[in-house]
Amino acid sequence: MIFSHIHHKNMKSSSSIIKSALDVLNIEISGIKLVKRTFDSNFVAAIKELSKTKGRVIITGIGKSGHIANKIASTMSSTGTAAQFCHSNEMSHGDLGILSSKDILIIISNSGNSSELKDAISFSKKNKIKTIGISSNNKSELMQSVHYPLLLPIAKEACAVGKAPTTSTTMTLVLGDAICVALMKLKKFKIEDYRKIHPGGTLGLSLMKVKDIMHTKSKLPLVNENVKMKNVIIEMTKKSFGHVGVIDRGKKIVGIITDGDLRRGLNAKFLDKQAKDIMTKNPKIILDEMLLLDALSIMTKNKITCLFISKNNSIKKPIGIIHIHDCLRLIQN
Repeated sequence: MIFSHIHHKNMKSSSSIIKSALDVLNIEISGIKLVKRTFDSNFVAAIKELSKTKGRVIITGIGKSGHIANKIASTMSSTGTAAQFCHSNEMSHGDLGILSSKDILIIISNSGNSSELKDAISFSKKNKIKTIGISSNNKSELMQSVHYPLLLPIAKEACAVGKAPTTSTTMTLVLGDAICVALMKLKKFKIEDYRKIHPGGTLGLSLMKVKDIMHTKSKLPLVNENVKMKNVIIEMTKKSFGHVGVIDRGKKIVGIITDGDLRRGLNAKFLDKQAKDIMTKNPKIILDEMLLLDALSIMTKNKITCLFISKNNSIKKPIGIIHIHDCLRLIQN
């Protein structure tokens, strides 16, 4: 009986915890849906202003708004717009010096009346710096002072006492993402641009193309289809790929010879045969724009160690080669 009572009590406690979590989710979802009200003419004008700035975007805030400001600055920088977070308190103690007339200042404050923001507002006015304000208080000092006020609708906070910034910070975060994505689309920021500023880590590797690491020009192991096999062996040994591409008179790749072909075919008459007699016809060729991980997948699936690379799949003129070890070396690093 005692065990049954404890078990029932624990079950009741667990369901209560889950209900609390679901309540937070539902309240914040409702708040997020309200953010679309912010997408007005001021929002459009702010995005256009951000897209043409010659300087940086400086984003500031205090408390939890400061944490959100930091995240927005990070997202903006990673999507093609130079941005920097600066804490509002630090601005009042010398960091206002990072602002120039070419910059745009985004100020975030739910109340819009935080005393720590006054110095930044005053400085931007005196130095004719364009400003964007994000707040839920349209009559606040912040919203009355900036060039582009972005008004967040008032929504119920998800915390138990209804005071701690929860829903409001989530709404600000979503608005920040909307600003960043709208801005990158307006600036026509492409995957190639994204790759340039994300060269490291798993993300950088996933965006890398075969042309970024392929071996080219004099490093290419190539022979004419009519050469003797002794010359094929010399080329294969010299270039150290374990593969030789066979090309015709038009320099199109028509076949491939591997070190395995040498081992299998070696006999007294082997060295006098021509490359076209030994080669495997119609080898797999990939384009230089292919993602490196896709190339690795092809090599793994087909149990091959090298791929020749062309700019045009129909012409098939080799411009490069990659070895599976090139890919694995990058992954390991």
